[in-house]
Amino acid sequence: MPRSLTSNSPSTSNLMHDHKVFDQKSSGKQMNQSRFTTRSRRREEAEPDLQPRIRLLTSAATVSSRSPEPTLPTTRWLIAVAGIVMQVALGSVYAWSVFRIPLSRAYGWSVPQVTLTFEVAILMLGFAAFAGGLWMKRAGPRRMAVIGGLGYGLGVILAGQAHGHLGLLYLSFGVLGGFGLGLCYIVPVATLIKWFPDKRGMMTGLAVAGFGAGALVTAPIAQRLIPSVGLPATFGILGSAYLIAIVGSAFFMKNPPEGYRPAGWQPAAAQRTHAAGDLTLGEALRTWQWYALWAMLFLNTMAGISIISQAAPMAQEIAKTSAATAAGLVGIISIANAAGRFLWAWVSDFLGRARVFQFMFAAQAIVFVLLSLVHSFGALAILLFIVLLCYGGGFGTMPAFAADFFGPRNVGSIYGLMLTAWGFAGVCGPTLIAHVRQSTGHYIQALEMIAAIMLVSGVLPFVIRPPKGRNADSTNAPITQPKPVLNPMR
Repeated sequence: MPRSLTSNSPSTSNLMHDHKVFDQKSSGKQMNQSRFTTRSRRREEAEPDLQPRIRLLTSAATVSSRSPEPTLPTTRWLIAVAGIVMQVALGSVYAWSVFRIPLSRAYGWSVPQVTLTFEVAILMLGFAAFAGGLWMKRAGPRRMAVIGGLGYGLGVILAGQAHGHLGLLYLSFGVLGGFGLGLCYIVPVATLIKWFPDKRGMMTGLAVAGFGAGALVTAPIAQRLIPSVGLPATFGILGSAYLIAIVGSAFFMKNPPEGYRPAGWQPAAAQRTHAAGDLTLGEALRTWQWYALWAMLFLNTMAGISIISQAAPMAQEIAKTSAATAAGLVGIISIANAAGRFLWAWVSDFLGRARVFQFMFAAQAIVFVLLSLVHSFGALAILLFIVLLCYGGGFGTMPAFAADFFGPRNVGSIYGLMLTAWGFAGVCGPTLIAHVRQSTGHYIQALEMIAAIMLVSGVLPFVIRPPKGRNADSTNAPITQPKPVLNPMR
């Protein structure tokens, strides 16, 4: 039988005590609230403009919590500038032909021996870019760029200490320097694709345009330093400058927040399809399209890099120019290299990536035939300018091409592995032109062979199609840019 509760029972006393305590707490809270309200009213009476200011601050806080972070647009452009500075320092590798004749004269090395240094560096670049694309997911872009900058800067500095030892030159500039190049090269490319989904082609072009312009800065400086301070000191000065520029730019590198979109921008239907089905590296490698893109990059790169490796001596032999004028030609074609990376990438946003490659292969097939016939410096400079426009265009367009086919999420590793085509082309192209020149005594036959290769290569962009189930809007047709959505919070 349950016990009845009386006023004197312990249970009843406990309940009454708890009720009293609760009433006291509630009463205390009400009194505190009343006091707060009274103080607020008195303060509002003393400062009649306080309430509008409170409402304004509250409204601003609400807008800030709902709208995108206002500093993001500024941040992404600052990252873009830092990426270009980094690429200019890395692109100094394209000025290698300025060192070819001085190294041969100083140490008695042959053309293929000196050219092999450049080939090893580009080969290492391709494989290091793939490793960097994988590692960047865990380490982040900043740490990887710092390590790469140290590798490239120290590699160039140590190249000046080779002192006639060809193996040391290969290990320092070729292996160490090339490895640093690859780690750094992929950082601005993969990072800016994520920060600029609304300008993918244009920004990948800008990201690598600096690389093409590197020789424009380095070639004339190196040409003046070599006779004044000597080869070892020239390598030391340039290597130190590269290290400072790359490591300094690396501190600005970072990924955007997950799911970041620029304010007022909405992805097109094709891009939403891509985002929903981004391929991993393994899935991309199971498609034939990845290997077709690799081949297109390899063939386009092989043509241009063969010219880069021999530009200065070609000008002296074909057009009978001085070493200073030949160095000037290296600077001129580096402008084309940089401009092509931006120009063709931007054009591909409207004409389509495949059509850009169709035009570039056809143009180079014609230009290399004409190169075997010219003898004047002006004609040589114009034709080489066109070749380097197409060479740069391949690097400017291919990252966006890969992102269109496989999605932007894993483009660092997918395109990073694709850059091994650059490494192999950096061996095949310069080796071809150097050995043919060494055996025949002129460049004519090598130029005709490359013209035939470009003609055959033109078939690939006509047959390439996106992987099954993926949209072809940005690949073989112009992209229709979505109208910007107004942001009511801005």
